Amino acid sequence: MSMNRRDFLKTTAAVAAASAAGIAIPEDAKAAAEAGQEGWQWDKAVCRFCGTGCGIMLATKDNKVVAVKGDPYSPVNRGINCIKGYFNAKIMYGADRLTQPLLRLNDKGEFDKNAPFRPVSWKRAFDEMERQFKKYYNELGPTGVAIFGSGQYTIQEGYAAVKLVKAGWRSNNIDPNARHCMASAVVGFYQTFGIDEPAGCYDDIELTDTVITWGANMAEMHPILWSRVSDAKLNNPDKYYVVNLSTYRNRCSNLADMEIIFRPNTDLAIMNYIAREILHRNAVNWDFVKKHTVFATGHADIGYGLRDPKKAKELGYSAKEMQTIVKQDVKVVTPEEAVALSPIGKWKAGDEMVMKHNKGKAPFWHWEISFEDFKKAVEPYTLDYVAKVAKGDKNESLESFKRKLQKLADLYCDPNRKVVSFWTMGFNQHVRGSWINELVYTVHLLLGKQAEPGNGAFSLTGQPSACGTAREVGTFAHRLPADLLVANPKHRKIAEKLWKVPHGTINPKVGSHFLKIMRDMEEGKIKWVWVHVNNPWQNTANANHWLKTARTMDNFIVVNECYPGVSARVADLILPIAMIYEKWGAYGNAERRTQHWRQQVVAPGNAMPDLWTIAEFAKRFKLKEVWKEHKLPDGTVLPDVLEEAKAMGYDPEMTLFDVLYNRPEYRQNFPWPDPIAKNPGTGKMHPNTEAEGDFRNVVGSDGKVFKGYGFFIQKALWEEYRKFGLGHGHDLADFDTYQKVRGLRWPVVNGKETKWRFNVNYDPYARKYAKPGEKFAFYGPLLKTIKRGNLQGPIASMGKCHLPNKAKIFWRPFMVHPEDPKYDNNGYNFWLCTGRVLEHWHTGTMTMRVPELYRAMPEALCYMNPEDAKALGLQRFDLVVVESRRGKVKARIETRGRNKPPRGLVMIPWFDEKILVNKVCLDATCPLSKETDYKKAAVKIYKA
Repeated sequence: MSMNRRDFLKTTAAVAAASAAGIAIPEDAKAAAEAGQEGWQWDKAVCRFCGTGCGIMLATKDNKVVAVKGDPYSPVNRGINCIKGYFNAKIMYGADRLTQPLLRLNDKGEFDKNAPFRPVSWKRAFDEMERQFKKYYNELGPTGVAIFGSGQYTIQEGYAAVKLVKAGWRSNNIDPNARHCMASAVVGFYQTFGIDEPAGCYDDIELTDTVITWGANMAEMHPILWSRVSDAKLNNPDKYYVVNLSTYRNRCSNLADMEIIFRPNTDLAIMNYIAREILHRNAVNWDFVKKHTVFATGHADIGYGLRDPKKAKELGYSAKEMQTIVKQDVKVVTPEEAVALSPIGKWKAGDEMVMKHNKGKAPFWHWEISFEDFKKAVEPYTLDYVAKVAKGDKNESLESFKRKLQKLADLYCDPNRKVVSFWTMGFNQHVRGSWINELVYTVHLLLGKQAEPGNGAFSLTGQPSACGTAREVGTFAHRLPADLLVANPKHRKIAEKLWKVPHGTINPKVGSHFLKIMRDMEEGKIKWVWVHVNNPWQNTANANHWLKTARTMDNFIVVNECYPGVSARVADLILPIAMIYEKWGAYGNAERRTQHWRQQVVAPGNAMPDLWTIAEFAKRFKLKEVWKEHKLPDGTVLPDVLEEAKAMGYDPEMTLFDVLYNRPEYRQNFPWPDPIAKNPGTGKMHPNTEAEGDFRNVVGSDGKVFKGYGFFIQKALWEEYRKFGLGHGHDLADFDTYQKVRGLRWPVVNGKETKWRFNVNYDPYARKYAKPGEKFAFYGPLLKTIKRGNLQGPIASMGKCHLPNKAKIFWRPFMVHPEDPKYDNNGYNFWLCTGRVLEHWHTGTMTMRVPELYRAMPEALCYMNPEDAKALGLQRFDLVVVESRRGKVKARIETRGRNKPPRGLVMIPWFDEKILVNKVCLDATCPLSKETDYKKAAVKIYKA
């Protein structure tokens, strides 16, 4: 039987689809598909892209992934993939794949920051890496080095990196690009519930009556979840209701029953309006509220996470930039804000708001208030006020917008209607991102529509393991695994015990977050940086500053990469890295589902896994070099722990590799080969580059052929890591279980996953902590002792309250964005919003190398309202300059595209390195979460 490639692909796809649907397959089609797949080995894996966590099936032959299809047994995607998901294989085989270490060398063979890249051996690469690290570590101490981590790490990679930085180098300067996407959600969870990650799960999509998206373009960003929403809507069109709230029209609006276009930053006002309506309509679920919640608030004068104005001036920031930066310390209260802030009673229109609580922990401070205070706080947010403030489409009438707001309140308040609120970057990338996260819980908690099947506020994750590796593992500057915090001495002690390092090893000072690492490099406080699974010089706002810092200042930048993206090109050393299915790994998705996969193939050339680079670099440090006394810049002294190390059986001449990754119990308990590595279908052993080396015989970091560590290092790290959460509400199953199932949602207790947390009917921890007869227990332990006060502030004489098993209902005011064009007198009269498109992933480093995806979307466009284009004398596809106070880029305008902005707003995706939109973006952050607001900046637009 013979057929061409096109017919073969069509046949195999049809057979796969029919199998998934349970449809009878014609024998000739089945035979043709089987013949074409001769010699293929199939195995389950997880999609490389977004946080949905779709299951896929991979076929391999002759050390190459030859086919990808949706996993019909995956409960997440049920056999379907989005357009990116189907190209999981092709991202691995781009023509310019990096396969050899590259170091900047002059003609004498010496490192020179201004020299071109030249191929070097792994040993030469690590030698230079070590030399540069120790130079800066000895000059600046543990705070002078840093790692840019990732929500795209495998869990074992992230865990290994945290151990190296925090237990080895005694630094806390590791922060993931998840800081860019999910940090505000984390703070919202912490502040409200005392524990991270959603209470609900994807099952809510089918169980609810109402889906409300807030700044979440699910149709393009989480298309498989949107397909489930679409299916639920089409199956029950009269009952199921969909609302899309956004600052511009996107593809979600095509399905939505109602679209609400609001002015950027005014989601805060809308949420307060809904809270007010809940009170005025007597829709509060008082039984739930009295048993399970308290009311709380915090300071309003917290700044915008901008650079300290004095430091910015010292560094030579331009006068244009300073126009915004000064608002970090002082801003003028607008008439709109005067109404929003009136319950506090401190500021009126025209007053200068001095940001007295913009430093350190002050933005986090919050306290209990009375219900009467809360009622007073939301009272100014009337329909008339909020509609006037929030209407985002100039062409929509005020009455139409009011009707939509009323309908939105109707949906939330209806006692017979279940509601799920979804959000992504529209909430999180926000100068008040933590506040708006808190406020969506406020609405759900007031109604008692939380932590129930079909009812809940649900944060959707952007990256494949922003939950599993960034949040759960704790690859943030302030965290340790399983919600432990570096600033908490009890938590440090737990980590030190599990890691078997001396007490006092872990640095108690929170490290530099993602953007602060860039700022610290600009100030010369950090001079050595290692980038993992990440593209910081393309994905960080105000990029011109960081590009200049990388190439002109005294520092050394190492980038682990697969392709020569922006960050690789500004680096001093590039390490070629194995990609997703060229290594063993695990991800954690947005519904707390942890999923593992086996290594399928061996990487090309001399590329090696990230985990290997971490472990090999650890061989370069003796304990006596890092566990000695260190004096930190703020005066903190890290004690010499070598004597305790000796008492624990360690020799100061031992390396960090010996202590962190090559422990005797690892070798004893996790031998390689392991039966779990056998393919379920063929019985063949899957490769494990780290454990046994591979057929390439790569010459490793010591100049010898790498033959493997001789044990199952990924399994050893997993089994150690899971100990952090066992018995503490973060329970994970054992390594072998995950190889056999399609993921489990934690906490996994007695082999059973948890769908809805905090609910005694589903969560064993809720049953453990709930009072007799009560249905809920919000058992998260963090921030559960707070002060009492009123809307003006905490009052010492009122003492403190203790809140075991309770959640907090926050009041947070609406405030105007620091670059709102409405208040701009310098010609920056457009809002700029950034985002993604269906075809491309983040910075495009992988997807722009897939021909089909590239052809579908070859460049980033500037989406613009046609009326704005006409007013500027522009036509579709004209090249324009988009200029902010920080920089400018050129892009072609699109007036008829999938994204349809209202007048006064443009949207530019950020996947295209040729249109490096982050040169234009404002590096303002939420002062609590430190997450950058990529959704709002003031720009001017003119023809190029």
